[in-house]
Parts: sequence; structure tokens; C-alpha cells
Amino acid sequence: MTPSTAAIISIVVLIFLFLLKMPVAYVMALVGFLGFIWMVSVPAALGIIAKGFWTMFSSYDLTVVPMFVFMGAVAFYAGMGGRLYDTAYKFFGQFRGGLALATIFACAGFGAMCGSTNAEAAAMGKVTLPEMKRYHYDDSLATGCVASAGSLAILIPPSALLIIYGILTEQSIGRLFAAGILPGVLLTILFAITIYIVCRFRPALAPPGAKSTWKEKLTSLTGVVEMFLLFALVMGGLFVGWFTPTEAGAVGAAGAIVIALARKRLSWKAFLNSLADTTRITAMVFLIVTGAIIYSYFMAVTRVPFELSAWVGGLGVSRTVIMVIIIFGYLIGGCFMDSLAMVTLTVPILFPLILSLGYDPIWFGIIIVLVAEMGVITPPVGINVYVIKGVVPEVPLETIFRGIFPFLAAIMACIFILIAFPQIALYLPNLLF
Repeated sequence: MTPSTAAIISIVVLIFLFLLKMPVAYVMALVGFLGFIWMVSVPAALGIIAKGFWTMFSSYDLTVVPMFVFMGAVAFYAGMGGRLYDTAYKFFGQFRGGLALATIFACAGFGAMCGSTNAEAAAMGKVTLPEMKRYHYDDSLATGCVASAGSLAILIPPSALLIIYGILTEQSIGRLFAAGILPGVLLTILFAITIYIVCRFRPALAPPGAKSTWKEKLTSLTGVVEMFLLFALVMGGLFVGWFTPTEAGAVGAAGAIVIALARKRLSWKAFLNSLADTTRITAMVFLIVTGAIIYSYFMAVTRVPFELSAWVGGLGVSRTVIMVIIIFGYLIGGCFMDSLAMVTLTVPILFPLILSLGYDPIWFGIIIVLVAEMGVITPPVGINVYVIKGVVPEVPLETIFRGIFPFLAAIMACIFILIAFPQIALYLPNLLF
């Protein structure tokens, strides 16, 4: 069996086991381990298992994950997402589709404190969906809006997925965070435009809500001020060099606790739940990245990533065509695989190809996050859709999936805008670093 054949068989086995709902981390580690035995030897395979676990669990760089996850967990249990939605609702609720617009902007704000798309979808769904139901919003628009807007948490920094990409590709976390800001703003605007277009042609889907006085609007801004201060402290300190990424996460977590205590919104039970959520999510991320590293060792032995780069280079087509093919491949793959699994599986394979084509690795990190955003809402395994289903069990699953398609088109538009104008993602990293 040739190395290329072994690599192809391993990918087929991985996808098959993913479809059987086996844990992503264990599947990648096991397939990589067995593949290394086949290609090299048992002692060598045992060596890469030990090296993979030691590399990950002794890495100082990975301590950034629990810090930012803890900051998001505290913000969630302290109700910061609800206060952001209240502010957005006061400003936009009186317009047709205004509650959906408020949801988009609140999710964008909460994404600056929460790097987990699932947590954001759950938090904002519990706050926004009852309001939209009270004003007789169409179930498909309401649920699709929240599921899609929840994905902003993995694009707007701090983003857990950008951290994982940075670790897998050895790129600067600070540069990746800076690169995510303007595309995050762009996608938020595209989501808002999507709602406007949908409501323009089908006004019955989203009736206007109650009108707020200017006093109520100005009073509600306290929810935005605390988010802005926390984001400015964490990201500003990181960008000007006051903190390392890990220290920025620690400062953000401490800041979230101070804000929650000042508002008397952090009970002892909520604090313990924050710690439990942080431990669970961190362990999951560490194991998945470890599994991906072990599998990447096997792929390196097969030399498939480098052969793929050489083969694509000889096709005689433009690099833009190749990038479009890669993106559509991710779109199809997202219909069958968890987005995190897809990213950790494909990045070690595609990254040498991306470098050989002359693309900026920081820019590609943002593209990867955007295709992962498609993965968290596309049927049949879009995790955010199932999160929203848990919040509103009375809404049929197909209704929620139907509601995500206009927003899926907005994500695709954002990707192609970034392909045409890569400086949208690269301007801030080049300016700040």
C-alpha cells in the first residue's frame, strides 16, 4: 500500500467514525496512531502519542484557552448578553424586523466576551426568542437569526477557534485576533442587511415592537459600556503590548468577575457553574487539538499535504479558483462533520498548499473561521441549530434549518468579499503589529 493510499483510507475511516458520532479527539488520535504503526513502527507510534500529549498539555500557549473561556462563562452567567440585547432592543425594537436586528447586534457585542458559538447561541436564544415570539415573529426567521448570529462568537475576538488555528499553524494569536475584528463587523452588517431584505419583501414575518423613549435608550447604554470597557481592556492591552494573549485572557476573566460582582449578578452557584463549564470546554479543546496533532504526524509521514501542493501547482488554474474549490469543499463537508473536527482535520493537510499558493496564513485563518461558521448552521449537523432546538423544543427542526439559509448566503458573501479584498482582514494586523 502506497503512502497516498494509506492517507486516503485514513480520511475515509475518519469521516465514517465521525458520522457514527464517535468522539472527535479519540478518533483522530486512534487513526493517526494506527496509521503511524502501519507506515513506521509500533515504538515510533508510541513515541508520537507521548510527544503529542506532552506537547499539548505542557504548552504555555494553550493556557490562553481556559482564560478566555472562563471570561465568556462568567459573562454568560452574569447576564451580560441579556443587557446587551436590552440596549439593542431599545434602539431598534420599534422597526419592522427590529428585534432580529437587536439580536444580531447583541450577539456581535456578546461575541467580544464569549469565544464559544454554542454558549452564545444558548445565551441569546433564551433572551431573544421569547421576545420575538411575543411580537409574533415568524419562527423560522427568529430561530434562524439567533442560530446564525451566535456564530459571530468564533469570528469576533476573543475566538477559541482562532486560538486553535493559531496553535495548529504556529501563527500569532494577537495578529489573528486583530484580523477578526473588521471581518466580524462586516459580517454583522451583512446579517443586518439580510434581515432588512427579508423583511422588505415579506413584512409579515417580523412586525415592529414597542417604541422606547430616549431616556430609556440612554439608560440602557450601561450594558454596552461594560462590554466596551472589557473589550478595550483586553484587546487594547493585547494589541499595544501590555499583555501576552494568556495574560489578556486572565485580565478579561478578572474584569468580567469584577463587573458581575459590582452588579451583584454573580452568585456562588453561578461562579461554580462557570468553573465547571470552563473545565469541560478546555478539556474538550485540549483533547481535540492533541488528536489533530497526532493525526498530522501521520499525514506528514505520508507526505500527502506536500504532494497535494505540488499537484495543485501543476493544474494551471488561478489560485482564486483553487480557493473557491476549497471553500465549497468546506461547505459540503460542513453538512456531514462537526466544524471543529473539520478544521482540525483539514488545516494540517491544506496549510502547506495555502502557503505554496502565496496566501497570507493570517487571512486564511479568518476564511477558516468563516467556513466553520457555515458548518455550525448547515444541515444536518449544524450544532447551533440543535442548541436553539433545545431552547424552543416546540419549533420543528426543519423550521430552524429553513431560517438559516438567508444568513448562510450572507456568510458566503462575506467570504467572497474577503477573497476580493483581503486587506479587510489584514489591515489591522499589519497596522498594530
